[in-house]
Amino acid sequence: MVGINWLRPEGYLRLRPMYAKTSNPGVKSNQISVEHLGLVEYKKAWEYQREIQAGVIAGESPNTLILLEHHSVYTAGRRTQLDERPIDGTPVIDVDRGGKITWHGEGQLVGYPIIKLRNRNDVVGFVREIENALIAACSEFAVKTERYCERSGVWIRDAKGDRKIAAIGIRVAKGVTMHGFALNINPDMSAYDHISPCGFTDTGVTSLAKELGRDISISEVLPIVERHILLALDRISE
Repeated sequence: MVGINWLRPEGYLRLRPMYAKTSNPGVKSNQISVEHLGLVEYKKAWEYQREIQAGVIAGESPNTLILLEHHSVYTAGRRTQLDERPIDGTPVIDVDRGGKITWHGEGQLVGYPIIKLRNRNDVVGFVREIENALIAACSEFAVKTERYCERSGVWIRDAKGDRKIAAIGIRVAKGVTMHGFALNINPDMSAYDHISPCGFTDTGVTSLAKELGRDISISEVLPIVERHILLALDRISE
């Protein structure tokens, strides 16, 4: 079954969830705890991820899906090059995930699946499942997205050009994942102007709001993304 936690452990982040509870009928998942944390400073969420990952590795915590937003921040994965960082000296948090530099901020739905993989060596399969789940979620808003060959994430590719709507960057330790995905719902897209998102200079970035031509809220999208991600995690988690 899916357990949904609404408050952080006593004495930790003391965060109140900002989203409505979703029951996700039809999702039959074994021991995946879902936590809606609202708006969280990046480093606090990163620390909390590590705590949960250590618990899952030790068999003391359930597989967990964290859904939240971050205050505006740039984070750089291990493959980020110096010339891909902000040219104005804006601070960047270097993190222990794969991928390159990206931006997080309000209006972007971030998900951190912290799960024990059924096949510990199939990291690519895990990424593909997350991509497929996000593609399915976007389709419910009549936004056609797809994978882009060797480029991870979720993309829109049409006559207007190639543009990324969701980024994915993960870390796996002892068969347990952390970090995850970021889906642009209705953020301030100007934050991407100061970096080469994910290291790409020949493509753009977009959001659901931009593609739909209307405002759309996190609360409108979150239950749909959650449902598809849980279905994916159920297929690949131990």
